[in-house]
Formats: sequence, structure tokens, C-alpha cells
Amino acid sequence: MATAAWAAYAAQALLVWFVTTIVYRRFFHPLSGIPGPFLPAVTRLYAWYWNVPKDGRLYRKIEELHARYGPVVRIAPNEIHLADPDNYDKIYSVGSAYYKDPVFYEVLNVPATFTAISNEEHRRRRAPLNHFFSRRAVLELEDIVQEKARKLCRRVRDALAAGKPADLRSGLRAVSIDVLTEYAFADCWDHLGKPDFNEWFSEAVRDTGVMWWTFQQFTFLIKPMAFMPEDFARKMSPAMNGWMDCIVRTREYVSGVQKNFAAGIKPQRRTIFHELLDPSTLDEETPIPPTLESLSGEALSFCTAAADTTGNALEMSAYCVVTNPYIYKALTEELRQAFPDPSKELDYVTLEKLPYLTGVIKEGQRLSYGVISRLPRVTPSGGASFNGYYVPEGTTVSMSSWMMHRNPDAFPDPDIFDPTRWTNPDTVRAREKCLVAFSRGSRACIGQNLALVELYVTLGTLFRGFETLKALDIGPEDMTYVDYFSAFHPKGSRGFSVVAGDQ
Repeated sequence: MATAAWAAYAAQALLVWFVTTIVYRRFFHPLSGIPGPFLPAVTRLYAWYWNVPKDGRLYRKIEELHARYGPVVRIAPNEIHLADPDNYDKIYSVGSAYYKDPVFYEVLNVPATFTAISNEEHRRRRAPLNHFFSRRAVLELEDIVQEKARKLCRRVRDALAAGKPADLRSGLRAVSIDVLTEYAFADCWDHLGKPDFNEWFSEAVRDTGVMWWTFQQFTFLIKPMAFMPEDFARKMSPAMNGWMDCIVRTREYVSGVQKNFAAGIKPQRRTIFHELLDPSTLDEETPIPPTLESLSGEALSFCTAAADTTGNALEMSAYCVVTNPYIYKALTEELRQAFPDPSKELDYVTLEKLPYLTGVIKEGQRLSYGVISRLPRVTPSGGASFNGYYVPEGTTVSMSSWMMHRNPDAFPDPDIFDPTRWTNPDTVRAREKCLVAFSRGSRACIGQNLALVELYVTLGTLFRGFETLKALDIGPEDMTYVDYFSAFHPKGSRGFSVVAGDQ
């Protein structure tokens, strides 16, 4: 009887706590005056529902909320989302005191520059790598990108000669992976050499996004997963096998670099890991060398970033060129004039000066969004005001490339792929302000110089070599995205393959 009574008291106490929490969050919380619907104001389950059962569609739901409630919307008990582009530099600029939201970024427990919460820790982690990804350093190794672009074109040519379609969706992602792994690791994964371009890799990365959203909501699952034996985890979630293979490969590679470095064995070419292990690159405030775990985390973050952000931009650009005869003709004519000899290597310094190709690439970036997810930051001491609404320090604020890239003032008819948006000097400055495919500020993508070389060289080489490609059995509905931090095509969407068109 006593046990039943205590159970009843516990149930009543739980009910009181539950109701009190809801009432507080909705009516007495410091963000109670921020516009938005009831459910996200009282529970983070709202975000989880739209990202997991609804397959990564929270970013579209947020767009609907802005259309209804205005430029500032409450999307979680302690988070607001902003739509006004004027707020972007306030949060994400160089020297900003806003720092990454630990609730959002710490759940996967991957130690890396990307997941560093404080801006100071990020600065220390990133400092040894900055020169490695500088424009000068990237140009010195441009031959890596050139070789991968030529290899893709050989694969396309071989497929067309055999009367088969060429898979550009997987092929363009393979370019990104192979460039990154050879450039940063000196250990090319050779996705371009595999018959299917190792298309499983993108799905493996996508599956980590499902975990990302789930662990944010159900944090009690993190520790059991961390201690789960690898064999058991693989059996429990076969979809994670590819991701675990990546973890094993990166750890083995990093471990080998550590051993060679300790033994004084000099590499043929220094990589990012030699930079990180070199005592001369260590900050005075951080004299401890990086661990195997932190180096492996860096490797994983670089690979996943390369696979889908640059890969998506390449694919979106190529798809929109191939499916629009006018754009295709204008681009190939510009490339033909710049490079009359089709056998000549298309160097980046010349390519980046071509206005129409630049417009194609910027539109490809705009409509592939880079990281499509919102990027949450924590409001620093003193709080802040956004569009007339004050929020206290500790409030999470976020913005997204999806909203920035579709801003109708900067981009009229935002769904239209129009390279000429970027050829008018009178309007390009305002549009550049809203183009945030690499984010902005001190925490902008460290690999943007390398990504730009990939985009220009790969697309230039592809369309200088193939002037009559035709898309096979694909439409705009197959080029939409779901949000698993990076953008992925919905499962069941048709792939982007090409065949030879009429001469």
C-alpha cells in the first residue's frame, strides 16, 4: 500500500513539474514575448519531430513560421531564429562574441576545430591550419584538383562511349572526397576509381545527421552509444557500417602519421596532421600535443564537410547548366573563347576571371546552400536586440543559409538559377552580402579556397570537354534537400546522370 501511495505522489509531482515547466516557458520565460507558436516555446521535441520523423524539414517549417510571425521567431524554449540579413554580420562576423551553442554542437562528441564551442579554443585549434588552406598554399597544389577533374571526365567519356549514362551525382562528390583526402592527408581514398564512386559514403554521412538530431533531444543516449562495442553497434544499426569504416580508416591513418612523426620519418609531403603534430605550431597557451582522438576528429570533420557541401554545389551547378540550353551555350562559348585548345589545362587563375562561369558557380552555391541547417550561437554578456526584440545573455540565436540565399530583396525569384545575377556590378555587392555558403567571419569554412578551386576547375574542365550533355530522367523535384546539418537529397529522389546529346 505504501509503495502504491509513493508511486501516486511521484506521479502527481511529475505532473506538477510538467505543467509548471510548460506554463513558465510559455508565459514567464524571458523569451515569452518573442512571436511563435505554442509547441516550440515549451519543448525541443518540436524541432526533433520536424527533423527526424519529418525527415530533415525543420528548416522549411522555420521559413513558414517567419512568413507568419515576422523576422524574429521563437523555435525552441531558449532559441530564436532570425530572417533579417542585417543581423548576420552581428552574429557571425570576425571578432563576434557570440559562441557556438553546446546543446547543438557537442552531442556527437567529435573533438575538432569545427565543434569547438568557445571562440578562443577555436582560434587555437585553427591557427596551425590557416596557412595550409590559404590561397597561396591551395594554388601550389592545384595539380591535385586538375588531376581529379580529368579523371572524372575520363569516367564520363568512357561511360558515354559504352552507351551508358554517366553518374554525375556520385562522380562530383567523389571529386570532392578525393581532392580533400589527397590534399589534406596525402592519402587519396580514390572514390573516382570505384565503379559506383563509393556512393555509400554520402549515405553514411547522412546517417550521422539522424544521430545528431536525436542526441540533441535525448541526451541520455549519448553515453551508452559511446561505450557500445563496435561489433554490437554495427549489428544494431547496419546503416552505420559505412560511417564506422570511415572512423576506422581515419584513426589508422592518423595513428600511422603519429608513429612516423615520432620516429622522425619525413613524409614526401607535409599534411595537416604533420602541421598539428609539429611542436613549433603549438600555441604557447596550448603546449600539449593533440591526441589521436582529436586528430581523428579533425579528419572526420574535413571529410564530411568536403563530401556534401562542395559536392552539392558542383552537382547543382552542373544540373542547372545541362538542363538549360541557353545557360549551357553561354557557358561553353565563354570557355571556348578563354581556352581555344580543348586539350589545354584550364588553370584556376584564368577560370576565376570568367564572369559567366563565376555566375554559374555562385548560383550553384546559392541554391545548394552550403550547410543548409541553422547555425546556433549563444548571446554573450549584456544580451542583444534584434528587430526590436531584446534577448538576454545565454539565449541561443540562429540564422540559416536557406533564408539568406532566398531573400527576395537580394534575389528576386529566388528559385530561378540565373548566372546573370552576378554580372551586374550595381547589384552584386548586395547579393554578396546574402551569399553565405561558407558562412562568414573567423569561423567561416577553413577550406573555402580549396572548394573554390574545385568548383572552377571541375566545372570548367567538364563543360569545356562536353558541350552536348543531356540530363537523364531527373527533374527539379529530385534536386530538393533535407537537412541533416549538411544538405542531402530526399531518399527516393532520382540521381543526376547524363547521356550524350545531339551535336
